[in-house]
Amino acid sequence: MIKIVDNNFYKKKWNEMAKHPLQSWEWGEARKQMGIEIIRIYEDINIFQLTLHPIPYTKFKIGYLPRSVFPTDEVLKFLYNYGKNNKVIFFKIEPHVILNSSRLAGQVRHDKLLIKSKHPLFPDWTQIIDLTKSEEELLKQMKPKTRYNIRLAEKKGVIVKEESNDQGFKIFSKLYFDTCKRQKYFGHTPQYHQIVWKNLKNNIAHILVAYYQDTPLVAYELFHFKDMLYYPYGGSSENFRNLMAANLIMWETIKLGKKLGAKKLDMWGSLPPDYNQKHDWAGFTRFKEGYGGELVQMIASFDLIINPFLYKIYNSIYSLREIYLKLRSLL
Repeated sequence: MIKIVDNNFYKKKWNEMAKHPLQSWEWGEARKQMGIEIIRIYEDINIFQLTLHPIPYTKFKIGYLPRSVFPTDEVLKFLYNYGKNNKVIFFKIEPHVILNSSRLAGQVRHDKLLIKSKHPLFPDWTQIIDLTKSEEELLKQMKPKTRYNIRLAEKKGVIVKEESNDQGFKIFSKLYFDTCKRQKYFGHTPQYHQIVWKNLKNNIAHILVAYYQDTPLVAYELFHFKDMLYYPYGGSSENFRNLMAANLIMWETIKLGKKLGAKKLDMWGSLPPDYNQKHDWAGFTRFKEGYGGELVQMIASFDLIINPFLYKIYNSIYSLREIYLKLRSLL
C-alpha cells in the first residue's frame, strides 16, 4: 500500500527505513522551513521523500527525489499519476544505489518515460573509504604524499577540533562562503545552510575545524546517518596553505567516522576514472584519491517524464542557463 504521510507519528519509523541523510525526516523538515513543498511517500517496504519546485511565472513544477532506494514500479506509477494531477513536468530521481541492477537496466530500456537525465545534480561517481579498517591500514592505503602532508600538518602545529555547535557552524559558514567566492562557485545561500544546520545539529550534522595558532584554516560540515559518514561541505582559508591543514582535517574526519561507529565514509562525489586533468573538479578528485578509497559508480540520475512537450522546452532553457553561468564565472 502506498500513501502520503506528513505527521510526526511516522518520524521514528521513517528514519528507521531511510537510507541516506537527504531522506531523513529532519532533512524534510529543513526543506519545508525553506518554503519548499515536501511529499513523503510511505510504502510497505520503502520510503521516498520528494521536493516540489515551482517554475517561476508558471503553474508548473519539477519534482526531485534525492538519494533514496530506486523506486518500485508501483511507486513510479504513483508518481506519474501524482504528476499528471498536480502539473509536474517531470521528477528527477537520483538513487543512492551502486550500479549493479539488471532489473533497472531492463526497466529503463523499455520505458520511454524514464530516461537517463541530461542534467544530473549528483555525479555518477563517488569515492568511499572503508572505516572498519584499523588506522594503520587506512594510513597504509593512502598515497605517500597524502601521508606526508598529514604528518607535516601535525608537526607544524595544526590542530583539528570537533565543534558541533553554533560557534563551530559560524566558523564553517564563513570559510565555506569565502571559498565559494574565491572559486566562483554558486553554492547554496547562507539561509539554506543555517536552516540545514538548525535541523540536523545534535543528531546528523557535525563540524570539524582545523586551527593554526587559534586561526581557523579549514572547516567541514559532515553528516552521520546510520553506518555512513558523508562529506558534503567544506571551506578553507587562503592563509597558511603550506601547512596542509586540509590533509589533516580529512584524516580527522576518517577518525571521527570510526569514533561515531560509521562503517564507511562517502566523499560525496568524484570524477570518473581517466578523468580530464583540466576539469574543474580534477584537483578535488586528486585530493580525495590520496586517501585510497574505492571509486564507486552509482546507477546515475533519471527523469520520470510526465509532460514530454514541456520537458523538452525545459531542457532547452536549462542548456542556455548553463552557458550563461559558465560565461558569468569568467567575468
